[in-house]
Amino acid sequence: MTISPARARASRNRSMGRMLLVRVLGTIAVLLVLSMLIFSLMYLAPGDIVKNLLGNRPTSPEAVAAIREQYRLDDPLYAQYLHWLGGFVTGDLGESIRLQVPVADAIAQRVPLTLTLCLLAFAIAIAVAVPLGVKSAVRAGGLADRSANGLAIVGLSAPTFAVGLLLLYVFAYYLPIFPVYGAGSGGFDTLWHLVLPAVTLALGLGAIVLKLTRTAMIRELETDYVTSARARGLSPASVQRIALRNAAIPIVTGASLVLTFLVGGTVLAETTYALPGLGTLLQGSVLFKDIAVVQSLTLLVAVIIAVIALLADLAYMLLDPRIRQAGGPR
Repeated sequence: MTISPARARASRNRSMGRMLLVRVLGTIAVLLVLSMLIFSLMYLAPGDIVKNLLGNRPTSPEAVAAIREQYRLDDPLYAQYLHWLGGFVTGDLGESIRLQVPVADAIAQRVPLTLTLCLLAFAIAIAVAVPLGVKSAVRAGGLADRSANGLAIVGLSAPTFAVGLLLLYVFAYYLPIFPVYGAGSGGFDTLWHLVLPAVTLALGLGAIVLKLTRTAMIRELETDYVTSARARGLSPASVQRIALRNAAIPIVTGASLVLTFLVGGTVLAETTYALPGLGTLLQGSVLFKDIAVVQSLTLLVAVIIAVIALLADLAYMLLDPRIRQAGGPR
């Protein structure tokens, strides 16, 4: 019995829809478990919860009563968790004790800077690492390959804060090209202030992308279709483009996953360069025991990482025809 192309496409689309639904439900389940763990940190912290929330400031019975009412500490634990989770979903994250502003406002003020830093670092890493990875694979064992591997080893092993301090000394102090600290006054000035922090983050991320690109390209360059393309007289550049097109699947999905590296790296980078982003907000909130901010930011980071992983799965399904045909009729 012959199955029409339209029915085959519809079957494949249903299969992809089921796979995507399973991944979405799995991501939601993981986030629910993480939210329970993050919420429980307030109760696992040593000492009295109210004192942790108030910090080192003098307390009075009225202040204690206000804190217990604000955080519903007299309610059952499950009711407190559901109230907090419902507030997170609706954007009502409570109030920061340290900053005396709503947590949502404190986070919203710093998101643009951190987002710009991450996107700039990601763009630099991709723009440098992918061409280097291709060149390294084409000239495997040569000087270019050894140099690229050496750069990747440095990027993978060097701590973010150490790279940041070195770049500050060279390009902000010894050669005063870039600003030493701060986020600038907006626009191009802010981008100029973010160049060194972005390069600091891009070094580690680019090292991973470079390794992924090199490995994927070496595997593709050894396949039969590349040998056939060379035998037909195609130029080396054309052969490399064909191989890179097929190697893009692991590169894109791998780069999407290692993008989560930036989420943790921004804390150190923003601290090193004194940038008023989410990283410094999280660091200051942890030091001052501003639990409302810590809980909300930690769960927000978990959501971002989960969404990136989900998008990476979706990209893999869209790029790899074998995945799209997995559930279709044969």
